[in-house]
Amino acid sequence: MVLLKMIFPLQRRVRLAQGLWLLSWLAVMSGAFTFCLGVYLKTELLRRAEVMDNTEIHVVPNILMLVGLASIGTNWFAGRVCQDSLDVTRFPRWKPFLLAWFAVAMILCFLLITSVVLSYALQGHLEESLKVGLRNGIRFYRDTDVPGRCFQKETIDRLQVELRCCGNNNFRDWFEVQWISNRYLDFTSKEVKDRVRSNVDGRYLVDGVPFSCCNPGSPRPCLQYHLLDNNAHYNYEHQSEELNLYSRGCRQALVDYYMELMNTIGPGVLSLVFVQISVLLSLRYLQTAVEGAMALEDPEGESEGYILEKGLKDTFEEFKANTLNLLKLGQINPNAEEDGDEKAASS
Repeated sequence: MVLLKMIFPLQRRVRLAQGLWLLSWLAVMSGAFTFCLGVYLKTELLRRAEVMDNTEIHVVPNILMLVGLASIGTNWFAGRVCQDSLDVTRFPRWKPFLLAWFAVAMILCFLLITSVVLSYALQGHLEESLKVGLRNGIRFYRDTDVPGRCFQKETIDRLQVELRCCGNNNFRDWFEVQWISNRYLDFTSKEVKDRVRSNVDGRYLVDGVPFSCCNPGSPRPCLQYHLLDNNAHYNYEHQSEELNLYSRGCRQALVDYYMELMNTIGPGVLSLVFVQISVLLSLRYLQTAVEGAMALEDPEGESEGYILEKGLKDTFEEFKANTLNLLKLGQINPNAEEDGDEKAASS
């Protein structure tokens, strides 16, 4: 049974070809837009590469860029087919490539849907990557003289200022690391000596944070040090008072930023899937309708257009049988080899 059969008079085939030509160029522009989205997302991820432990999330922009470029090419091809579809002398040259085109178009749709699914499925991996990356970034904040880490301080400071965040989970993460370089510590000072001796690892730990944690929206001047000492500041209670620091951790800020970015990209990618499927189905109708008219040797008469020549079940069974036959052809029959050896020996 033919699936989704329709009758196409000449005028209807002409309108289908014209509409498909416009739709294919819309898909070309959508492919270019998808490529640009992938480049933008890739750029944003690379900007924060220093605070990420791995690059698993990069698979999403990589797929978008690949599919965007492939979509430009495939839909340009569809536009050329539309131009030649009503010319009986020019259309046959495209027929050998149409089956491969349909396969590529379906793969593109699958990859686009996969990219949307992965953008949400990899959220946990993104969060874990940022957790480890930010922890290392905070730990190496003081290493401004160490090759390979000299820009870590600037990276963390810019990140905290731009995203209005502090620390990995919150500002208390800075209390657990020595973020002031020994180069700027006066080891003749009793306070410095006492703090270093009181720590098992010999680190200089303070209940303070870098300047980039300060919230400029706070009415009180920024308090960077002795944040847990109520007596160190006038009219201050750290348990009850909202500190003049950013309360949100940078890991959550980055996850929110990237997920918001992906939530914005998602509808755009799904719209390209819709356009691509429309091009695929329309070109299939146009192909079968034109081939039907050519088979009847009446290019101006009515013809039938359809999606599948048989039903879904029959088409699947035929595809399965053809695939198994191809696999059998690729196998070597050991019995045939033995028979050949015996004949050779007897001769």
